[in-house]
Amino acid sequence: MPTILFNKPFGVLSQFTPEGNHRALDEFHFPKGVYAAGRLDHDSEGALLLTDDGKLIHKLLDPKNGHPRTYLVQVEGQISEAAIQKLENGVLIKGYRTQKCRAEIVPEPEDLWPRHPPVRFRANIPTSWIKITLTEGKNRQVRHMTAAVGFPTLRLIRIQIGKLSLSGLKPGEWKPVRFSFQDLL
Repeated sequence: MPTILFNKPFGVLSQFTPEGNHRALDEFHFPKGVYAAGRLDHDSEGALLLTDDGKLIHKLLDPKNGHPRTYLVQVEGQISEAAIQKLENGVLIKGYRTQKCRAEIVPEPEDLWPRHPPVRFRANIPTSWIKITLTEGKNRQVRHMTAAVGFPTLRLIRIQIGKLSLSGLKPGEWKPVRFSFQDLL
């Protein structure tokens, strides 16, 4: 069975069993036997891989096999180039210095789907967007990193895993993909 690329909506857990008031993967009619190969928190959106290939899941989750994951991030405030430099050089979060990454300020995406519920709007506090690519994946890492440089994350969307891009998938949509692990590097 091929691996599946899924555009995980906001508020959905990266597991098949609902918990609390959170939706889960069980409602999206995936083929039987697939599991999430990684995770996105319920308050994050975007690219999630599912597969029945245990070896691939192990490769994706093993920290020694760091592979790029790219995120669009809406942050509170007008982020500065100095903050971007700090992100790129690695920041200290919970006693851990993050690895170097790529980060850049980007315009608000024109073709981005609306989030339900929408991000809170405060007229006196602007927001800005960045694109950040990491090769590691600590728990809530992007959120911790942007907060560490003074710009809390409001919206987080993983748009790409390696060379696999959401490429037009709407939230809740998925498609089979064929690739080798090398395509993710």
